[in-house]
Amino acid sequence: MKNKTSNASSQNEIEDSVSSDANDSAGNTVDGAAANVVDTDNTNSHHSSSSEGGDENTADGMGASKEFHDPLLACLLLITKLENTPCSETSLIAGLPLVDEKLTPELFVRAAERAGLNAKVKQKALNDIPDIVLPATLLLKRNRAVILLSCDVAQGKATILESKTGTEKTVSLDALSLAYSGYVIYTRAAYQLDQSITETHVDSNQGHWFWSVMKSSWRIYRDVLLASLFINLFAVANPLFVMNVYDRVVPNNAVETLWVLAIGVLIVFLFDAILKVLRGYFIEVAGKKSDILLSSFLFERVLGSRYSERPASVGAFTSQFREFDQVRNFYTTSTISAFVDMPFVIIFLLLIYYVGGPLVIVPLVALPLILGFGLIMRKPIRHAVEQTFASGAQKSATLVESLVGLETVKTLGAEGVIQRVWEQSVGHLSVWSQKMRMLSMSVGVFSGAVTQVANIVIIIVGVYLIAERELTMGALIASVMLAGRVLSPIAQVATLLVTYDQTKTALDGLEQIVAKTQERDPQRPFVKRPSFNGSIRFQGVSFAYPGEETPVLKDISFAIKPGEKVGLIGRIGSGKSTIHKLLLNLYKPSEGSILVDGIDIQQIDPADLRRHIGYMPQDVVLFSGSVKSNIMYGSPHVEDEDVLRAAEVSGVKEFVDSHPMGFDRPVGERGQALSGGQRQSIGMARAMLNEVPMYLYDEPTSGMDNTTETMVTQRLAEAVKDKTLVLVTHKASLLSMVERLIVLDNGKIVADGPRDSVIEALQKGQLRVA
Repeated sequence: MKNKTSNASSQNEIEDSVSSDANDSAGNTVDGAAANVVDTDNTNSHHSSSSEGGDENTADGMGASKEFHDPLLACLLLITKLENTPCSETSLIAGLPLVDEKLTPELFVRAAERAGLNAKVKQKALNDIPDIVLPATLLLKRNRAVILLSCDVAQGKATILESKTGTEKTVSLDALSLAYSGYVIYTRAAYQLDQSITETHVDSNQGHWFWSVMKSSWRIYRDVLLASLFINLFAVANPLFVMNVYDRVVPNNAVETLWVLAIGVLIVFLFDAILKVLRGYFIEVAGKKSDILLSSFLFERVLGSRYSERPASVGAFTSQFREFDQVRNFYTTSTISAFVDMPFVIIFLLLIYYVGGPLVIVPLVALPLILGFGLIMRKPIRHAVEQTFASGAQKSATLVESLVGLETVKTLGAEGVIQRVWEQSVGHLSVWSQKMRMLSMSVGVFSGAVTQVANIVIIIVGVYLIAERELTMGALIASVMLAGRVLSPIAQVATLLVTYDQTKTALDGLEQIVAKTQERDPQRPFVKRPSFNGSIRFQGVSFAYPGEETPVLKDISFAIKPGEKVGLIGRIGSGKSTIHKLLLNLYKPSEGSILVDGIDIQQIDPADLRRHIGYMPQDVVLFSGSVKSNIMYGSPHVEDEDVLRAAEVSGVKEFVDSHPMGFDRPVGERGQALSGGQRQSIGMARAMLNEVPMYLYDEPTSGMDNTTETMVTQRLAEAVKDKTLVLVTHKASLLSMVERLIVLDNGKIVADGPRDSVIEALQKGQLRVA
């Protein structure tokens, strides 16, 4: 039986079977199908769709076209259908750090969460996979994958779904076992309670973002605690060794006892050193794991947050983001050591009482002095920490803004102004950093002084006790050594009290990052649309930018039919570019709704929506790399023919052909190696790269010369003739591309009609528009 469940995103089969057609025509036998599973080419690599010479690059940096296939993504798409949670390819992988533009098993788990599925990678023999977990994704050798639907061990057969075609096949269990890598991915739909129930009765706590990651390494920290336990126990060996040498070995000249004790204590020291190395290694392993998980999580939250919640200052945000290391180190290294050492304070006090009697009073008096001073210094240190953090953020903001706008600074001759701002921020930071360090240092100095005074007092009291024959010389020395072990953890706790305020400030800053509203709510289902026609409707839309009271758009309504070409014109700041941003769902309207193909865009996955829109902003931002890599940003596995087509339309090919490196020509940081018109051409090529039903262009030729503008306008008009176009421009030469004009003034539509009629009204002065 064949159940054709091939998905709309044109996923390719994991196996390029040489004999599949022959086997299908022969009845698709079990052995033939098994051969398709085992004896196939590795299609996880790219296959050249050209003939001879397909692997070679041409002189202009464009290689031959290649067929792309991601087996794990194809399997996940099929799984979502089987679990009745269908999702689009774009919504599953948007924002994930793909490896060679493909899912890995670890990324498969993260992508599955977006479809409301719980996924787990397991190492399992094929015969041991229980039927209750099926369907499951089998990871095959040579980077392939299939979906296992059933496994009949008695009959020696298995039913699978091929990822490329979604075709159901029955194969030999032995043949499948030979191809099976030993790893399987279980997937199940996550159980969701009714929202009204969870809001009123259930606290759906998914775990704190920081502590849940720390908890995932609890086995490592358990070993760290165990190693620290023995290290503290071994610390008793040295004082006891010294005490026994002075009290027993020296008076009795017991050399043999001396060597026995020495060998014993050396063995203890050896194990102590080994455990300290292991403890440091375990802490580093746990720290590395936490680093990767937490850094990835935080950056994913940043990229996944709504555009309206972007940081006001990139430099300040960067400074805030860097404080993650301090938070991790505080809770993984310093705190663990202090936590383990604290119980031994009581043990060491008991030992001092056992060997030194009344000498224990000295460390008992020193303990509250050290802790009390630490508590007293918390308030001034907290204030200094807050000022230091604020000054550091200002310094970072000044640095980033100065470097990004260095050309403007130089052309305006504003180096002195920027230098003054920099020196003021550095000076303010230095003052408060110095105060914070001095206050923090005072805690350490005071703790050290108390410890030294305590040792002196112990020795003085000990001498009197020895004179009265109530104490031995060995017991006195042991008491001094043990007192250091008592006061050292307390001094560490006092330092932690100071560091805690710094860490809490840093953690609060990271909490603000995590709290940012995300574009995609994993609990909210989106409407899946395999394609769009390109109709657009604004219904009573009003909008004001975050933090602004004056609305940019005021109750605007209009409709655009599929394939219609509409121009937006009006005064500067009248809301033309804002319409583009709202249509891309970068911002949410304050009032009203925006519909694409009759569906409110808030119901559409933002990644899906933007994948069907070709957008060129007024200010094109390029990234370090080549011309080709910048064109392919966001669409890394498109065919080279599509890149060439987009380059031809946008005028990129003209300036690329004249350069010896062709499409591999570097653009420099932020595209500084190119002119403004060249950057615009690359931005237009990005928008034209994929065949989409809607195009949004904002002043697309403002940086181009007249000749290039005329050429690009003609090619662009031909390229979008069957597509919806919303064009923002002040240039009359571009209005030939549109058939309808919408005139905006002060956030309102003042005219909407055929292009020629609106232009005539403008020329007669019936409409006042800049």
